[in-house]
Amino acid sequence: MDVKEKALMMHEQWKGKIEVVCRAPAKTKEDLTVAYTPGVAEPCLRIAADPSLSYKYTRRWNTVAVITNGTAVLGLGDIGPEASMPVMEGKCMLFKSFGDVDAIPICIRSKNVKEIVRTVELLLGSFGGINLEDIAAPDCFIIERELKKISDIPIFHDDQHGTAVVALAALSNALKLTGKKPQDLKIAISGAGAAGQSVSLLLMKFGVKDITLCDRKGTVYTGRENLDPERAELAKITNPRLVKGSLADALKGADVFVGLSAPGLVTADMVRTMAKDPIIFAMANPVPEIMPDQALAGGAVIVGTGRSDFPNQINNVLAFPGILRGALDVRASDINEDMKLAAAIAIADFVKKEDLKTDHIMPAAFEPGVGAAVAKAVAQAARSSGVARI
Repeated sequence: MDVKEKALMMHEQWKGKIEVVCRAPAKTKEDLTVAYTPGVAEPCLRIAADPSLSYKYTRRWNTVAVITNGTAVLGLGDIGPEASMPVMEGKCMLFKSFGDVDAIPICIRSKNVKEIVRTVELLLGSFGGINLEDIAAPDCFIIERELKKISDIPIFHDDQHGTAVVALAALSNALKLTGKKPQDLKIAISGAGAAGQSVSLLLMKFGVKDITLCDRKGTVYTGRENLDPERAELAKITNPRLVKGSLADALKGADVFVGLSAPGLVTADMVRTMAKDPIIFAMANPVPEIMPDQALAGGAVIVGTGRSDFPNQINNVLAFPGILRGALDVRASDINEDMKLAAAIAIADFVKKEDLKTDHIMPAAFEPGVGAAVAKAVAQAARSSGVARI
């Protein structure tokens, strides 16, 4: 039985990967009197007078909505809301397993940005946070931006920000081994969509000054024709050398490659044109932009991928459960750049200095304590940046 057959069989047996579990007993008349009528009226009245008490008297304090419309699902593309449900249930499973966050999948039957924003807006009072998932660009940017304007709870798009956090964590530890400094790096990024743009912004906050983004048409630069509004804005703050041409041109002399795009785009010969001791993060899944053996043959000193069967897995599960856990713990109103940076450093620092090697720059996904370390760092950053409410 291959993995596809086994997955299908197990999904049929599970009939869903999550379920609702009662925290209050319902075995006696007294139980119902306290948990339901007439006793339930008292917390209702208290919340009516002060809505913030919903965090005290209900599970809102620990509950996140995982929102999608199924337009950009895990490399499967636009498969629709119903077909995206197994992935969203899986995301909720990871939230609970790695962060003890209760997550509810909500798959919306719409591609209309305004409808999606309005739908989520109407649900905000039921949740402590919103995780946007697998929504195609550029809609994902617009939805996140509009929700942040109107929401009093954190809005987090994991495809963007979770990816940025783990990419920065990997880079931070790679720099410890190579001795290179963020401000001296030349970085080429393949993929100028949701992840590519967010990775670029967080790397710049870390101190990187020279990033060249590439999309299907080549390098992104100011003045290039047919740039969408998001890429046009990013072009203003990236590619300071105005590199023009293909990904191969962007890689010449680059210290770091970050792949967030498609399989097989990079060759060993392209790696040979990079700066001394190049760092390769080929994160396309399931097949990376270049396989690790080819990258190493081209001279790469450190190679990471998104896969668990190679060293240095760069995996979002290291980030998003702890980030939302930390945000919920301090009832944060936002997840800002300071909190993302803190999460990345916490992940990187979880690998002890004496254990740091070229084939071990990231903690394992199942390593105990990672989520708690990220949550603690994120909560502190929320307090320091003024978005914590408790």
